[in-house]
Amino acid sequence: MAQPRFPSRPIILTVPSPAGGGTDYAARLIAEPLGQILGQPVLVENRPGGNDVVGLMAVARAQPDGHALLMGYCGTMAGRAAIGGTGGISTTNDFLPIGQVSDTPQLIVAHPSLPVRTLPELVAYAKANPGKISYASAGSGSMHHLGTELLKSRAGIDMLHVPYRGTGETISDLIAGRVQFYMNSPPPLVSLLREGKLRALCVSSNDRHPGLPDIPSAAEAGFRDLPLNVWFAVFAPKDVPAETRQQITNALQKALQDENLRRRAFEAGSLVNFATPEQTSQRLNKEIEGWKATAQQANIKAE
Repeated sequence: MAQPRFPSRPIILTVPSPAGGGTDYAARLIAEPLGQILGQPVLVENRPGGNDVVGLMAVARAQPDGHALLMGYCGTMAGRAAIGGTGGISTTNDFLPIGQVSDTPQLIVAHPSLPVRTLPELVAYAKANPGKISYASAGSGSMHHLGTELLKSRAGIDMLHVPYRGTGETISDLIAGRVQFYMNSPPPLVSLLREGKLRALCVSSNDRHPGLPDIPSAAEAGFRDLPLNVWFAVFAPKDVPAETRQQITNALQKALQDENLRRRAFEAGSLVNFATPEQTSQRLNKEIEGWKATAQQANIKAE
């Protein structure tokens, strides 16, 4: 029997976290152009809960015909997977990559109440005040959590971990000064830097972010080769037919070539960078293994 034509109805692109964060931004960035290319609307649906497990499960158990897709965040797909924090869902066995959307250094920021303006100054302050700085994350195994623990290990400092359920409530407490340190992809933070509500210490990469040229790199601050870039990628349930996956991959790659889309992402601090399903899969597996080592050293376990 011939397979039904794809797509035959709107496509649901699930974001397994609340609205307002980096994963939500990446999904909404591509939804409209992807839908235009595929010929059916792509609707973003936020399905938060259970440290992203609710959203993962919804897509993994959906009809595998290409109409249910996942916007995957590296902190979930690699970080939480590394600590066994995705419940009964396997990010490598229950999904197949469609393609990477973006690959961006994180912004490392502090609340202005801290008397620091650079990462070396923060390290010195933390050493003089062990355990007095609190840092925010989106929960155990998130990129903010594992990344900060890796930074703590490299710098030899102690900071208190305060986990949150999503970026929105994290930033509210960060602005209010209830937590003082945070790292995340630029889109949720850039406007707050411009308004003076947060202070940028550096970006997490060896080189400066081309859209944020006034902010020093981690390498300039004495921390080279931190594996902290945030990436987002589209995933499909494992049993989606190969020809359907390829059709979506081709549409995603075409959508990401649009200069207006790339400009809008750049202005928000996100760097569009398509990677093939094979490249995305290799990166995912490599990062899972790397974060397992960090989690073991910091004694991080799934909530």
